[in-house]
Amino acid sequence: MADPPLTFRRLVGLDRSEGPPPQTRRGQPLNPWTIPNAIGFARLALVPLFLAVGLSSGDGHSGLAFALFAFIAWSDYFDGMAARITGQYSRLGALLDPFTDRLLVVCGAVVAWHYETLPRWALAVLAAREAFMLVLTELALRRGVDLNVSMLGRWAVWPVMSALALALLVDGWVLDVVLYVGLAMTLVATVMYVLAARPSTSA
Repeated sequence: MADPPLTFRRLVGLDRSEGPPPQTRRGQPLNPWTIPNAIGFARLALVPLFLAVGLSSGDGHSGLAFALFAFIAWSDYFDGMAARITGQYSRLGALLDPFTDRLLVVCGAVVAWHYETLPRWALAVLAAREAFMLVLTELALRRGVDLNVSMLGRWAVWPVMSALALALLVDGWVLDVVLYVGLAMTLVATVMYVLAARPSTSA
């Protein structure tokens, strides 16, 4: 079956009406050696570098740490666009991208916690949620269920990451509010993932 036309909305990931490509489904080969996965590996390798730079900043504010965080976050779009342009979809890419995003969020939360640039209770809830999602994803895979990223989950990433990134540059109550909004959206998305991971029952 031919791929649908590559419109601008499909290229940037706004149109996902076709659903996940079959190459990314459970049971498909990992197929690691692709251009999108090369970008994914680079993103993953930069996360510990961001953490090291952030924790060595002295006060939690660092232009370099901000640049690394922003690049890792935004480059998620680059590998997605590369996959849609080249048609090089893979099972590994479907697993690698959300793992890298979650690891980046946790590392950003660690830096913000260490220097208390954002409310620690919210950071603790956020980190616990990301750890829970890793466990939930593993359990779902064992049951033969693919947890596809929901649109709400995609939207929730951006206020969370924006708060974590901007806290590397400035302070202010506005960042707290942005984090709270993202956290609320994230928790609602988590409930949706839990419901999706439940085994279906037959009548």
